[in-house]
Amino acid sequence: MNIAITGGAGFIGGHLAEHFAGHGHDVTVLDNFEPYYNLGIKDRNVDAAQSAAADAGGTYELAEGSITDADLVDELVAQADAVYHQAAQAGVRTSVEEPAKVNEYNVNGTINLLEAARRHDPDRVVVASSSSVYGKPESLPYDEDHPTTPVSPYGVSKLATEQYTRVYNEIYDLPTVALRYFTVYGPRMRPNMAMTNFVSRCLHGEPPVIYGDGAQTRDFTYIDDIKRVNAQLLTDDSADGEIMNVGSTDNIDIKTLAEVVRDEIDPSLELEYGDPREGDAEHTHADISKANELLGYEPTTDIREGVAKFIDWYRANQEWYDPLVRNS
Repeated sequence: MNIAITGGAGFIGGHLAEHFAGHGHDVTVLDNFEPYYNLGIKDRNVDAAQSAAADAGGTYELAEGSITDADLVDELVAQADAVYHQAAQAGVRTSVEEPAKVNEYNVNGTINLLEAARRHDPDRVVVASSSSVYGKPESLPYDEDHPTTPVSPYGVSKLATEQYTRVYNEIYDLPTVALRYFTVYGPRMRPNMAMTNFVSRCLHGEPPVIYGDGAQTRDFTYIDDIKRVNAQLLTDDSADGEIMNVGSTDNIDIKTLAEVVRDEIDPSLELEYGDPREGDAEHTHADISKANELLGYEPTTDIREGVAKFIDWYRANQEWYDPLVRNS
């Protein structure tokens, strides 16, 4: 199949490109290489997908450009049997500083993609949303009927993204699915996340820094579970028109996460605390009953196993991945 992936040089998009190319599909990636973090990580994502394509006999094509370019998006979607929309301006704190930019990429860019899909009618359109749409919890875990009261411009933009996706299914019969991801982690993840900061500091003999009191809780979802559900949606139409949580159900508070990382690397280190960061949700916790019912989705990697796997990968790739090593 011909598969188009926006944001395909990023963390999740790069893993999807590698997976699909490694299964013999013809993959085209669109990415604007926004310098939001070290672009060398995106280069590694591209290399991994290119190698997977070469090994499996598929093809991999990289188009540099933005989802805000409607003509370029149209060209991408026109050749695709399936579209995976992963492109977005990420980062809660970035969205607090530049809400208009986040809206331009995440909302207007998504409309460009959905309009192109309406014209060219691919078999499947899978759109990435986020647990950030929930914001302040009235109850936990969040199910999809929980009120959506995002506490950051990023969360608002993702709520608009998924609702436009739903509307295009209802009005135009576009075969869409929107997935609400819950804190995805794993190899080649963005280096400015809590887990990567904890690992990096501990490997350098420095205490992990917790912003706030550490009572904030998160579902951390390993990248392999995200790849699996996206791959299933390539041919499974059971969830067409739906918005679904994709999480781990393995909820952990940030203080405990810091301790798990610390204990894997250097149990002698103390924990440090900093001021809370504006716009961060206090809690996320996924109810995955809907994804389980429609797709049989079950997470396979618990947080302690996932942390150990990520630390092993980090150590093996520290020379190019770790910002303190790279900039020394």
